[in-house]
Amino acid sequence: MLSEQSAATVRATLPAVGGALGEISDRFYAGLFAAHPELLRDLFNRGNQSSGTQRQALAGAFAAFATQLVERPDVRPDAMLNRIAHKHASLGIAPEQYPVVHQHLFAAIADVLGEAITPQVAAAWTEVYWLMANALIAIEKRLYAASEADGVDGGTGGRRAWEVVERVEETADVATFLIRPADGSPAPAFRAGQYVSVRVELPDGALQTRQYSLIGAAGSSVRRIGVKRVHGGGAPDGEVSNHLHARVRVGSTLEVSAPYGDLVLEAGSGAPVLLASAGIGVTPIIAMLEQLVASGHRGAVTVVHADRSPEEHALREEHEGYVSKLAEGVACFWYERGASAGHPVDRAGLVDLSGVVIAPGTRAYLCGPLPFMRAVRGQLLAKGVSPADIHYEVFGPDLWLATTDA
Repeated sequence: MLSEQSAATVRATLPAVGGALGEISDRFYAGLFAAHPELLRDLFNRGNQSSGTQRQALAGAFAAFATQLVERPDVRPDAMLNRIAHKHASLGIAPEQYPVVHQHLFAAIADVLGEAITPQVAAAWTEVYWLMANALIAIEKRLYAASEADGVDGGTGGRRAWEVVERVEETADVATFLIRPADGSPAPAFRAGQYVSVRVELPDGALQTRQYSLIGAAGSSVRRIGVKRVHGGGAPDGEVSNHLHARVRVGSTLEVSAPYGDLVLEAGSGAPVLLASAGIGVTPIIAMLEQLVASGHRGAVTVVHADRSPEEHALREEHEGYVSKLAEGVACFWYERGASAGHPVDRAGLVDLSGVVIAPGTRAYLCGPLPFMRAVRGQLLAKGVSPADIHYEVFGPDLWLATTDA
């Protein structure tokens, strides 16, 4: 909770600081990487930095946290903090890195806003920063401790060597990799919907990390991830996805973190479930479906997926197969082109839930591009689904944090 004096100052200056956060973020990252080039090379996602999405996410999260402090001071935004903390933990972020961020962030704020940043204003916003930072540090500490309980080094995000034991070309641009700990130790437990970080050394020597959802049964001795090759479409191609597609084969070794992620099914609930995905967002949904089948879920399960075509729908057979094993499972797949009128689950065009029955009390889990998830969320709200029951996962910087109460 902000002190009374700081709360008044932040409330008064929030429009000015919030309105300038885009420029502040640009200057922050420029200063941070000038002083610590190794962070861009070996920690931050260079693709997200190039596109500007990481900068937008930082600005949105900081503004959302400050707004919450002054508008709802008795409620901590745990959903936002947990989402960020899980991503940080998967990267092995350490407490000593937060003062470095504070130094460069507040230098950027002073550069952009100049004389408007009086000592009183600086003190108030410093309080905001450390409230957020210390909350994240505390959550990350608990996540690291949980990883250590599974026998891995929590201080590095649980990173260790994993061997690729199988590779399958699911579509022209999606490959799945079956991996196991290279030292023969047990694979750490995970919950359906979670992801791991995979760190690779690129040809220029940089160590770049990306997150990939875990597919398959949590109790097995191996783990499975799906990687979609990212085509830039005018921007640079995805560095890590293309590296994995081009260079990683059976027998290759990858650095893989412990499992993280807060988009997980509520254990033991018999409530109706809706699982909506688009593109490679299908990967955590497959894990959730397998869990529902394994647990003998008896409630309604509505499965929604959107893709460009049936041929580009990765893991379609598994998608349909798990739905068919559920007592009340229904699948609806939308394709922009190539939908088969003879296939009962195929529909043409974009997702349209107007003709889909959504059971009362449904808990929804969404994964895919932001426009898709926003569209599905809006349709679910119109059908009476509670905002608190709509959960989502963004692959990459979470640009939705400041714009949704889900």
